[in-house]
Amino acid sequence: MHWVDGLVQGILLGGLYAQYALGMALMFGVMRIVNITHGDLMILLALIGISLASAFSLGPWSVLVILVALGAVFGLLLQRLILNRVVGEDPLPSLIATFGLSVALQNAMQQIWSADTRSLPSAGLAQASVQLGPIFVGVLPVIVLCTATVLTAGLHAGLRYTKFGRALRAASADVEAAAMTGVNPKRIYAGATALAVAILGFAAVFQSLRSTVAPADGAYQLIYAFEAVIIGGMGSIWGAFIGAMVLGISQSIGFRIDPGFGILAGHLVFLIILALRPQGILGKG
Repeated sequence: MHWVDGLVQGILLGGLYAQYALGMALMFGVMRIVNITHGDLMILLALIGISLASAFSLGPWSVLVILVALGAVFGLLLQRLILNRVVGEDPLPSLIATFGLSVALQNAMQQIWSADTRSLPSAGLAQASVQLGPIFVGVLPVIVLCTATVLTAGLHAGLRYTKFGRALRAASADVEAAAMTGVNPKRIYAGATALAVAILGFAAVFQSLRSTVAPADGAYQLIYAFEAVIIGGMGSIWGAFIGAMVLGISQSIGFRIDPGFGILAGHLVFLIILALRPQGILGKG
């Protein structure tokens, strides 16, 4: 049961990683835009949410609504003010621009909130659990996993079946050809980035409920999101979800092998999959 518990806890952890990865799958996997600020934006939203909860005595679900809306605004501003000026065939300009913004955001967050770790009050939700035989399953991780599944299904359906999704895929494949058919690539990209960062609002709330956040933590979320997208396959929304599951399970099993091996186990699995199947699990060979 020790290993079964590790598998279950890994799947639940993967639910949180999936929320990191969905926005990355949309921007990097579909739009081919390298956004180094991905993790920092999640931490920024989390810190804002914690401050709002403290100042106005808000519950986590009220904070969630605010952060999702605020994330959409941040994404819209990011695309219109920065990324639209540098997006193109070469991903290097967007990487350099967002790297500079990442450094600025980290320093600004440390100046405002200091380097201390913080968490969002959960009113007992983070400690609640149910017993399934010999295994205890946390209520909050189950909520996180269910939310990640719904978000993944919704994002996949939106990209595949809506006019916006078709326009985004067309613009990602060939900007000039899409523009000739009446698609406004900058407007479509702005909407997609707003959606990607809005999803980080979910991750921000659940991360700060499950654990703690600090201004320098953004790099970890960026790495986990990137690895999940690569493991699952570029351009695949469900691939990012599966990649997050693989990453969560490998870390959870690694922690049970040795407490210091968990994070490294996830990185090793990423490298093995990258070497054996560089297109990812659901990627086209």
